[in-house]
Amino acid sequence: MTSSRAVPVTLAEIARLAGVGRAAVSNWRRRHESFPARIGGTDVSPQFSLVEIKAWLRENKKLKNASEREWLWPQFEALGSREETGLAVAAAGWLMSGAGRKRMPVDARGLSASARQLVDEAVELGRQEGPVETFEFLLRRWLDVNVRQISTTPEPLAALMADLADRIRDRAADSGGGDRTVLDPACGTGHLLAASTANSPVELMGCDRDPTLAALAGARLALMSDSGDGRLSSVIEAGDSLRADPFAGVRADIVLCNPPFNERDWGYEDLATDARWAHGMPPRTEPELAWVQHCLARLRPGGAAVVLLPPAVATRKAGRRIRGSLLRTGALRAVVALPAGCAAPHSVSLHLWVLRAPAAGDGPQGPGEVLLADGVARFPRTLTRDSVLDWESLGAFVRSVAEVAQAPGGSDAALPEYVAEVAVIDLLDDEVDLTPGRHVSPSDRGSARQLADSWDEFGRLVAGLGDTAGRLGSLDLTDDGPGAQPTTTVGELARAGALTLRGGQQPAGGTVSEGMPGDNGVSLLTVPDLLQDSEPGSWISLADAEAGGAVIAEPGDVVVAGVARAFSAWVHQGPPMALGAQLYALRVHPEKFDAWFLAGSLRAPTNARQAGTHASSSSRVDVRKLLVRQVPLAEQQHYSEAFRQVAAFEGLVARLNTLGRGLVRDVSDGLAAGRLSGGA
Repeated sequence: MTSSRAVPVTLAEIARLAGVGRAAVSNWRRRHESFPARIGGTDVSPQFSLVEIKAWLRENKKLKNASEREWLWPQFEALGSREETGLAVAAAGWLMSGAGRKRMPVDARGLSASARQLVDEAVELGRQEGPVETFEFLLRRWLDVNVRQISTTPEPLAALMADLADRIRDRAADSGGGDRTVLDPACGTGHLLAASTANSPVELMGCDRDPTLAALAGARLALMSDSGDGRLSSVIEAGDSLRADPFAGVRADIVLCNPPFNERDWGYEDLATDARWAHGMPPRTEPELAWVQHCLARLRPGGAAVVLLPPAVATRKAGRRIRGSLLRTGALRAVVALPAGCAAPHSVSLHLWVLRAPAAGDGPQGPGEVLLADGVARFPRTLTRDSVLDWESLGAFVRSVAEVAQAPGGSDAALPEYVAEVAVIDLLDDEVDLTPGRHVSPSDRGSARQLADSWDEFGRLVAGLGDTAGRLGSLDLTDDGPGAQPTTTVGELARAGALTLRGGQQPAGGTVSEGMPGDNGVSLLTVPDLLQDSEPGSWISLADAEAGGAVIAEPGDVVVAGVARAFSAWVHQGPPMALGAQLYALRVHPEKFDAWFLAGSLRAPTNARQAGTHASSSSRVDVRKLLVRQVPLAEQQHYSEAFRQVAAFEGLVARLNTLGRGLVRDVSDGLAAGRLSGGA
């Protein structure tokens, strides 16, 4: 180890190092007196010495073949501050790259002795396990720990933005076949620039006002240069692109940017007469429009910019004059509304603004239309634990927009579905509202093929519903009345060791984010979610969840909602999920009990009424008092299949309801617009 100071690790980190679940580590701690004593933390979230844990795992033959990177990271994290840990990771990356210390930022050189020793260990490990792999591992862990302060562009979205910009730019603008230049004026740790390396040769330039992020981005791209074909170069600077741009004299082929949102201190007072504001001085409340104009000012003729923006930028009254100027000059070529979940904040449908600097052959006013693409309507989705955004289809949709937008005069090809080509003059009103969903009419949405597919699915669902209903309808009615068979309670089953019962809670100390889980995150299900649409509406990082003592439901666990108005019980079949207050995870021991039989028995409405603490719908249900019939395991498994059919029946009914409502809407729209005939 690098220091005599004890490096603390949590139960979750021990589980990851040992390659087991956290429950296994808790069992070791309870059953083995030799398990190391905690050195910090609390009883709920204890911390242990990394050295002692490693020795104990080795002595008890529980030390798995974990990568040495896993053992190295806790030592980096123990450095304490976000900045020193990040700069230590960056220094390791620089030293592992061919650039070495000569290009390492000054901030990454003034590290403490313990940090420098760690950097040396990381460099040595990089020689054994690969420099890129080692650095990317440390960077991911650092980002996971600091997810509350740092927002990154997900890799699929970064690749989509880079591809879109490359399709829009005028390739005639390339100077003599030289390097393609890509600039990101708010580069963070370099996700957008890293996505731009698919087409070489390329010169990457980036800037971030946070020196730690700039150092990490520089190291990352330097390592990518080493592992490439020698046709990639990069320059990353620390600085404020709006106030003191280190690339003021640069004109790039492509500018990509995911700027900070809703910042008020962006330099409004200092930049009133700046030459970049060709379309108007951005209001104090419109920092995103300052970034849009900055990106345009850094483009060479024919170059393209793609900027990720919150949807409010398309509608806010204060920015309407600038939006109008961008339209009149032809600088704004397209606005694409992305489905929620593409990037933080995950509950919001972010927009891509596609911009292009006029080229020599363009007319004085640019095109007379702008493309508005409604990806929200094209990809309707619920933010659920099982809902995965189809990036391949979304990419194809965005590329279809690029095919129309890439030529100055537009394209003669038919417009893609969910895309409208709107005359600029029609948008230049008192609002200049560029929200795609407000301009893509029902006639632009959907197609005969999609409508036919929906009817086909509806038919299949009806057939499946009939089959399932037939099986459930054939169940025999027995003569056994209440009390004919003995019952037991969940509490008694837990005491007998047939199952374990854990009550959920709001995770302590972690940041809960809306929408779909990010990398290394888990959905968080709460009672309000169940009352709304039965699906999680937020998530938390796995590290924060485990450190905060969250209860994680694993596949096969029975989840019970212990509130009368949301009472239910089901077998969890998705990925791991954190449970909020009044939600319970029951893990059965399969040699003693069947999970489907348990869930089906518990969810009976009469069970909830008997176990309720009060008569009102807001009362709590005492889960320990819920009743289950005492039958042999073989008989449980017989009933288990019937309970599965009931769950399938419920799912079919819910899907039929959703699809039926959509068909009613689409057919009504089609008839009203004249796209469907009234028939005989």
